[in-house]
Amino acid sequence: MRLASGLVRGEDGVVRCWWAGGDPLYVRYHDREWGRPTRDETRLFEKLCLEGFQAGLSWITILRKREAFRDAFAGFDPEAVAGFGPRDVTRLLRDAAIVRHRGKIESAINNAGRALALRAQGGLASWAWSFEPEERHRPRRLTRGRLLTMATTPASAAMSADLKARGWTFVGPTTLYAFMQAMGLVNDHLDGCDVRDGCEQARGTFRRPRVRAAVVV
Repeated sequence: MRLASGLVRGEDGVVRCWWAGGDPLYVRYHDREWGRPTRDETRLFEKLCLEGFQAGLSWITILRKREAFRDAFAGFDPEAVAGFGPRDVTRLLRDAAIVRHRGKIESAINNAGRALALRAQGGLASWAWSFEPEERHRPRRLTRGRLLTMATTPASAAMSADLKARGWTFVGPTTLYAFMQAMGLVNDHLDGCDVRDGCEQARGTFRRPRVRAAVVV
């Protein structure tokens, strides 16, 4: 059942953001993952990689391949991926279960090494959460129309610029805002979505990692 303002009521009676649709995998992702804060380095790195692989594709395509990606990329352990060499690239290009794009594969390997370098400054989680936008920069009410104007934000542009300066690739502002949404740096569940309050509560109790050099956005 479709409601106003980009909300959909599922067969289970739960009101969700329109993009979750009716695919059980997507619904589960919307309800249990998207927008819930994390400080886990592996999850953060995985999401950055998968957002890079998504470029030009839909997220549901990547979500359906996520387990295969995890198998192919050593669970997205940055140390393991950073050690991949030419033979691994060849192996990955032959793996029909993932997205076989040389540039994206080589980017993930490159970015793994860059993620390890961030540990000297507190780590990937500390870096990511230093870009969390202040509430005064967030919409008072989030509707589908408002959300569709936010493909990039000043915070995601700043994140992108900083990563590119550090040598990361496939990390444009749109990719980085999708990362922020998924990892709970912002709560972009629409007003009226039944999951929104739970994500907000999770953000309220979330222990943010120590930021050694805060980034002002």
